[in-house]
Amino acid sequence: MNPARLGLLALLATLVLDQASKLRLYLGTDLVLTQPWRLGPYAEFVVVWNRGVSYGLFQQEGGLGRWLLVALSLAAALGLGVWMHRTNSRLLAAALGLIAGGALGNAIDRAAYGAVFDFVHLHAGGWSWYVFNVADAAIVAGVAGLILDSVRPERRHGASREARPPV
Repeated sequence: MNPARLGLLALLATLVLDQASKLRLYLGTDLVLTQPWRLGPYAEFVVVWNRGVSYGLFQQEGGLGRWLLVALSLAAALGLGVWMHRTNSRLLAAALGLIAGGALGNAIDRAAYGAVFDFVHLHAGGWSWYVFNVADAAIVAGVAGLILDSVRPERRHGASREARPPV
């Protein structure tokens, strides 16, 4: 499979899994009324509406901020998609697809509900992580893929060969 197709597959899988999980939990269950749902000693499902960006930063209460964040997400997904189609690296294409799919999934929530539906809460003892969703997890995995792609030995050696004049 070529890199662009792999990236598109990652994007579509992320988008479908994200939206399916949100729709199932929000519309297909009584989670809103009966939360939290304990999944084990370290995880639970809860309902959190995030009107900001990552980690709840830049909360937007008004319509203008909401639509600016939607536009920013769409522009980012478009730029990532162009990059994804230009790369020859399967890892980079998959990482970009995960990030773009996550951005689109959260943009859909923001457009439909005015906020992003987050529901996974991880915790242990006194430690608590931010509440997140499938799109957020895909974005984090995609960023990890970007970092891995940037430090791969063959990538570094290839870049250094291109920078050196032929002998």
